[in-house]
Amino acid sequence: MTDRSNIPVVILCGGQGTRLREETEYRPKPMVEIGRWPILWHIMKIYRHYGHRKFILCLGYKGWAIKQYFLRYNEMHRDFTVTLDGSKPISFLNTAGDEDWEVTLAETGAETGTGARLWRVRDYIDSETFCFTYGDAVGALDIGALVDLHLNEGRAGTVTGVRPTSRYGEMRRDGSRVLEFREKPTAEGVVSGGFFVFQKKIFEYLNDDPQLFFEHDPLRNLARDGELSMHLHEGFWHPMDTYRDYLHLNGIWSEGDAPWKVW
Repeated sequence: MTDRSNIPVVILCGGQGTRLREETEYRPKPMVEIGRWPILWHIMKIYRHYGHRKFILCLGYKGWAIKQYFLRYNEMHRDFTVTLDGSKPISFLNTAGDEDWEVTLAETGAETGTGARLWRVRDYIDSETFCFTYGDAVGALDIGALVDLHLNEGRAGTVTGVRPTSRYGEMRRDGSRVLEFREKPTAEGVVSGGFFVFQKKIFEYLNDDPQLFFEHDPLRNLARDGELSMHLHEGFWHPMDTYRDYLHLNGIWSEGDAPWKVW
């Protein structure tokens, strides 16, 4: 089996999160917290559970906040002793929050399109196969099964398909009479859940246009050429797009039974 620790994970962390302005006015969207941990941390923990430990973060809006988080990661999460005259190095006393991650932080532009962000980190990807996702959604995804399907299918890319839950109650009616009411039903269609696996061949579909959006021509052309597979995920998946989503995910976490907490 392929050593998953050598398959890097590229995470888009540069968007402005305008629909979550209550939280993103002062920090980038990936740093918005679920519990006391940024959603970015949750996403990275999911991948680490399945063996991935190398991450490449595509920064943009307020990227310095993400750089600071990782530069001061141990000091924020672990107990330590510091000698104020500098005579001894900092001594960490516990392993709380300790991780073996290797994190590359790359500035990819404040206004750059998603495809252009991926293009700009291509030289940092040192594996023929790599994972790719957004820094604003969590799910109880089997990343191992996703990567296995991708490798077995042999195409340039694989996308995770999900069935999102409707934000509204759905009614079945006969004329003016309601026959059935379903609260927030699962949609029957399948949409992209934003968790991908690619071969480096994907860069044949990208270019240096700063306004290139990955979700437009690149994915369409991959599908047209028969180079895109889908891994269907029927379980929990939820983005953090709005303040309602923020409250919902934090409510789930506070109950102590978050479906995406596989670690």
